[in-house]
Parts: sequence; C-alpha cells; structure tokens
Amino acid sequence: MATHVSHVIVAAAFLLLLLPFSFSFSISHSHRSAAINLFAATPTSLEDAYEALRVFQILGIEEKNTPVNEDTCQKVVESLASSSPLKDLFYALKVNAILKCNVNGNVFKDIASRLKATVHDASALLDIYYSIGGLVVIKDQDSNVDVLLADVDGVFQSIKVLSQSDGRWRYSSDNPESSTYAAGLALESLAGLISLASSEFDQSKVNVVKNGIVKLFDGIEKYEDGTFYFDEKYVGGHEQRGSLSTTSSVVRGVTAFAAVTSGKINLPGDKILGLAKFFLGIGIPGDAKDFFNQVESLAFLESNRISIPLILSLPETAYSLTKKGQLKVKVNTVLGSAAPPLTVKLVRAFSTGAKDSAIIDSKELRYDQESGFHVLDALPKNVDVGTYVFVFEIVLHDFGSEKVYATGGQIHVPIYVTGIIEVGNAEITVLDSDLGSAETQKKLDLAGNDAVSLSANHLQKLRFSFQLTTPHGHVFKPHQAFFKLRHETKVEHIFVVGNTGKKFEKVLVKYLLLHIISLSGF
Repeated sequence: MATHVSHVIVAAAFLLLLLPFSFSFSISHSHRSAAINLFAATPTSLEDAYEALRVFQILGIEEKNTPVNEDTCQKVVESLASSSPLKDLFYALKVNAILKCNVNGNVFKDIASRLKATVHDASALLDIYYSIGGLVVIKDQDSNVDVLLADVDGVFQSIKVLSQSDGRWRYSSDNPESSTYAAGLALESLAGLISLASSEFDQSKVNVVKNGIVKLFDGIEKYEDGTFYFDEKYVGGHEQRGSLSTTSSVVRGVTAFAAVTSGKINLPGDKILGLAKFFLGIGIPGDAKDFFNQVESLAFLESNRISIPLILSLPETAYSLTKKGQLKVKVNTVLGSAAPPLTVKLVRAFSTGAKDSAIIDSKELRYDQESGFHVLDALPKNVDVGTYVFVFEIVLHDFGSEKVYATGGQIHVPIYVTGIIEVGNAEITVLDSDLGSAETQKKLDLAGNDAVSLSANHLQKLRFSFQLTTPHGHVFKPHQAFFKLRHETKVEHIFVVGNTGKKFEKVLVKYLLLHIISLSGF
C-alpha cells in the first residue's frame, strides 16, 4: 500500500571551494601599525631599544610613537662611560647613532682606543664583530675620532682563519663546528674592516671572500615556489638559530660586504629575489626579534648592490564574471617604493585542467599612472568559471636596469574566476526498486523553494537530480555539491551529491524514506 509523505521540503546547497593562494606583498601600512603595537613597551635592554628604533626608522614611523624615553639615553651615556661588555657597548653606540644622546666627544676617543686594542688581540668572532662594528658606528658619528686600523692584514687573517670551505664560519679556532649564522657575522665584520682600513685593501683578499660567498649560496635551501632561505646546520656550543635569524644574518653580511667593495658578487638574481620572497612570505611576525630581522633584512635588500628585488603582486586573485572588474597587477620594491619604468606582460594563461591549451597569448597590460597598477581591462570571452594560471613577466624599459634589479623571469599566478552558477533541470523522482524505472517524477523550481508531495512504499527509492551551468552555458563541476533535505518538522539531512558527468543526482534508499515516513507520523 502506498503511503503519503506530506510536504517534504527539498532544498539544494552548493559549495565551491576556492583555495587561498599565498602571495608576497611589499611592506605595507599593516606593518607600521603592527610595529607600533609590538614595540609599545619600554625596552628592557639597549639591544631591544636599538631594534625598536631601527624598525621605526626603516618604516618611517614618527618619533613620538617610539617606545624609548629619556631613560634610554641615560642608559646609553652610562654604558659608554663605563667598562661595559663589548655587546652592550656596541648597542649603546648604535642607539646613540639614532637618538643623538648628549655624549662627550672624549668618550668616543676612549672607546675607540679600547675597541682597536680588542680587535688586534681578539680571536673569537663575536669579539671581533662587536669591536669592528662599534668602530664603524663611531666613524659615522664623529669624524674627529681616529678609528682607522693600521694592521688590517693581521685582523683579516684573524677572521679568515675561521672560514670553512663551504662558505660557513666558526665562532673561534677552539670550536670545530661551522655555522651559517656565523658566516653573516664574519662577512659583516670584514665589511667593517675594509671601511676602517687606513690604506687600500688588498683586492685579492676581497676576491677570496667573494668566492666564499658564492660557496655559501651554493648551500642555500629552496622551496618549490622559488623562495630561498638559509638554515642553521650548526647545533652545538651556541644558541640555536632558526631559519629567519640565520637568513637575516647572511643578508646583513653579504649586503654589507657588497656595499664596501668594487665589482659584482656573482650571485644569481633569482636567489636574491627568493630571499625577499622568504621574508615577505612570513607576513607580519608576532615576535619583536623576528619582526626586526624581517624588516631590517628587507631594508638591506631594498638598496643592496648585488640585485634589488622587484615584487609583482595582485590585490586580488579572484575575478568575477558577474561584476566584470579589472585584473590589476602592481610592481614595487620590497619596502613598497616605486619600481623603475617597466612593462608587465601577460605571457600566457591556461586552465589548470588544460595546461597545453592557452586562453591568452602574449598581452601587454595597460599602465594606469594615477593608481600605479598594470591593468587587464577584461578577460577574453572564452574564459569561464574555473581555476587558471596566468604567467606574467616584468620587462624593464632601461637596459641598464637589468643589471640592478631582479625580476624573477616568468611569474606563475593562480587566478580564480567566479560567476553565478545556474541550477537547472532539477527534478525529484520515485523509482521502482527492482527495475529502477520512474513511477513518479516532478520538476522543481529551487529558486521558488518548492514544496512537493510524493507517494511511495517502503521498497521504492527517491532520486533527486539537477544540472549546473556556468555563465557561458558550460557544464560546471564544483569541488563538491550538497543536497539538503528538510522535513516539515525542521529535521534536516545533508548529502554529498554525486556527479554523473552532465548532471548531479542522489538516490535515497528505502531506510531513509522510512525515516521520513516515521517523522511524518505514519
């Protein structure tokens, strides 16, 4: 006997999953806001004070927002006037370089004498690093103080003896372990040594160091998206460093050495660009030390003499066929400064499902001088809802700029094209359980929130089917589609709907039908 199921309400819900894509954007206003919050507390050490001041200096944050106060200058004066450890002396000098505290000129002379003596006698890398670094800071602050070193060759040998064949360095001759982080300290020390030389530095020694840098970069780590970074392989004797801290040390050292030497260091531009991607890919760090390492490293990459990275970014990677907006691309330096004159070309674009079939071949984007964006005003008519890969290329106008900037060659960017998907040919059918033939079939107007009545016995099945089409009339296959069955008692059942190729359908077996019948009170 047939049983009547009254007012079974049928609704359909569909979900298109658009996977987010991690994109490297230049430093923005968000970093400035984060810096003010992250460095809001009064620093507990001169090292912390310097890092906060340096971040604010790089990001152009006004002095009134700085976390330091009069007590900081007092700490600087006290540290410089006493026999402070080399590290404290180093950071006191660096803080003073920014704050311009009221320090007597004779104090600088006394400190310079102490540091020069330490450099000549030191054998540990950190002692050499802090001593040379302090002398460089004094040189930049007071030209009347004699900071130049006479025995530069001897100091060079003291540093060079700690180098290793793979480009890494040791912290001291007593420690056999090599460190990538220490390599950055050594290179920065050598850069300072060259700037403190009282006579011309031996070019052959410079070339030796340059070769060591190339070897160091031979061991760089890489992600599949072209991101490069350094990892610390040294694990004993000193504080364990993460990849951010280690990479920052190398960037500081390499860019410092390149700044004081003539000629180029033979490093591929894609590796320099990959380092920029590494720092930008971190986003906004929540730790003050990480934030400092990120921002200062980007500042060094911004103006380095090896290769300045240019970052191509898109404010949005989703394009709506319904809204028919523009596809916008921007090119900046890592700190968000304007790029040199250039053109952005869309080399090609293809669907992820048909990589060999291009939907766009070689198109130059229009440059909007007012907004600074390179714009593709409209997508071709053959672009439908789906996931695509757009391949961009940066072309510099000035031939000489190619020796200054790193553009990254062809840049692959996923683009997600969205639009209103039409649900059509929806119907609900009662099937004979044995033959599968349709006994009762009804069309549904899903937009009208149909209420339908069907009669079935416990041996029969219920089939729900529909079709999805794109704005261009093509069959649409979402990642998943769901069917929600809601009874008049408000009890709901949600099902994943199968795809038969041209349509979606779900067959409900008898136990579910019996469940619906029982809910109806029959």
